[in-house]
Amino acid sequence: QVQVAESGGGLVQPGGSLRLSCVASGSIYSISKMAWYRRQGPGKQRELVAVIPSVGTTNYAASVQGRFTISRGDAKNTVDLQMNSLKPEDTAVYYCSVRAFSGVIWDDYWGQGTQVTVSS
Repeated sequence: QVQVAESGGGLVQPGGSLRLSCVASGSIYSISKMAWYRRQGPGKQRELVAVIPSVGTTNYAASVQGRFTISRGDAKNTVDLQMNSLKPEDTAVYYCSVRAFSGVIWDDYWGQGTQVTVSS
């Protein structure tokens, strides 16, 4: 079993910053990529915010390019999302996703999500 847990959400004013963190634990033999997604409201599709593969370059949604930075921790099973210059439209539930090999199969594992609210 692989568990994924996010932390760091909260309420911030427009123009402010927040840092989200994610830790993957459990039966992990290898991780091929870690990513952040968000869902901006009921009925909305979950959208990719940023992804960082174990090999290759990071990618960002156009709407967050230049404002958000995704990074892996030294432990390699952690990933952070530094969010700067936040806008009200960044309000969403943010989810961490990890593609990992559990020793049996490769699969995508998700956290429960953390709420980010940008409001004055």
